[in-house]
Amino acid sequence: MKILDDLIQQLQEGDYPVRSVHTCVFWTAVESKHCGLSSTFRGEGSTHDRGVREVGNLTQKAALELAEYAKSDNLLEASIGMATINSLIDIDETKCTEKNAFEIILEKGEGKRVAIVGHFPWIPKLRERIKNLWVLEQKLREGDLPSQEADRVLPQCDVVGITGTSFINHTIESLLNLCKNAYVVLIGPTSPLSPILFDHGIDAICGAKVINPGQLIRTIREGATFKEVIGVKLLTLSKTIRK
Repeated sequence: MKILDDLIQQLQEGDYPVRSVHTCVFWTAVESKHCGLSSTFRGEGSTHDRGVREVGNLTQKAALELAEYAKSDNLLEASIGMATINSLIDIDETKCTEKNAFEIILEKGEGKRVAIVGHFPWIPKLRERIKNLWVLEQKLREGDLPSQEADRVLPQCDVVGITGTSFINHTIESLLNLCKNAYVVLIGPTSPLSPILFDHGIDAICGAKVINPGQLIRTIREGATFKEVIGVKLLTLSKTIRK
């Protein structure tokens, strides 16, 4: 995946030891240079029951080596890899805003055709404001379309929001290829807050910076959903303010 290759290549200037790995029910955190966060994904069925390579020895690796796990077809490994990538990114808050994904999509999409890949808690509120809205999801809820409809829906949209977990299941590049004429927003804590993504057709990244690793790790180890997680700050990095 070129987008992952470019992300990891940009981190090559400095490597750091992996200090801790926490693969919890909803979230995965890795501590190296910083603390990085990712959703925890695990496939269903016997073909996905294999464990993580070299489990028990991950903290003996360098972070750049563990970051390569993001390319794995094993979703648990890919989750760890994405958290590791995020742990190596220096997030410049002076180039970020605290405007959330809902606000950006509403601002860019009102009166236009909008699609969201992934079902987020604010979708019902967005439906009230944007009439031409499609939600694509693997696990369907009322009003959603199956993710297989992406080929039909995304090319006709003006604004597209894509979940950052598309890095974990390796659908990010195929989705971006369908959004050539859209304003694209990457959404969620798995999303790397790296300007390199702007070179791949993404216009805004709504991610998270871990500001208190101890608080974050304690809550995710106790089964916190994202609204219950503490120790993180939601930030948006936009192409329009890139320097």
